[in-house]
Amino acid sequence: MASGSGSSKNDFRRKWDKDEYENLAQKRLSEEKDRERKDGKVAPPVKRDLLRHRDYKVDLESKLGKTIVITKTTPQAEMGGYYCNVCDCVVKDSINFLDHINGKKHQRNLGMSMRVERSSLDQVKKRFEVNKKKMEEKQKEYDFEERMKELREEEKAKAYKKEKQKERKRRAEEDVDLEEDDEMAAVMGFSGFGSSKKSH
Repeated sequence: MASGSGSSKNDFRRKWDKDEYENLAQKRLSEEKDRERKDGKVAPPVKRDLLRHRDYKVDLESKLGKTIVITKTTPQAEMGGYYCNVCDCVVKDSINFLDHINGKKHQRNLGMSMRVERSSLDQVKKRFEVNKKKMEEKQKEYDFEERMKELREEEKAKAYKKEKQKERKRRAEEDVDLEEDDEMAAVMGFSGFGSSKKSH
């Protein structure tokens, strides 16, 4: 245990016998294991699957912009927020929901550990080939003539819009001029200046 006697008379620190305490700790651990064996509470370690890709699309947009009336009798799954049926909980916003479904607790409830399967060299090469084929298909689908046609249509739409804005501006200026002429004529005491412009 602790000894008060030191090597010198001025040393008042207690000295600990490390071997003795280590033996006591080992003894306590062995007693606990014996008790667990007797009670039958020893649970074998759970073997969990490795992480897998999700085979479904996470629905985050379906509830955007919608209002829901919530009462005391509303079931938890229909409450405001995102409901996780695996963990039976409601998360208030989409960021926290994504954090939850990618988190340790959710993955454990699904029966998966957070370890990822190591890919072999062959798997990586196959993945690169698949991605390369996809890119080639996209390039084949890209048609130059069709893209030029789309660009021309966009330019026509922009030009039409610009012309409409100019026309509106011109009309607004004419209306302002006519109103000023009418006001001036009224101030001078006659009906108009006799202009040949017709009012719209």
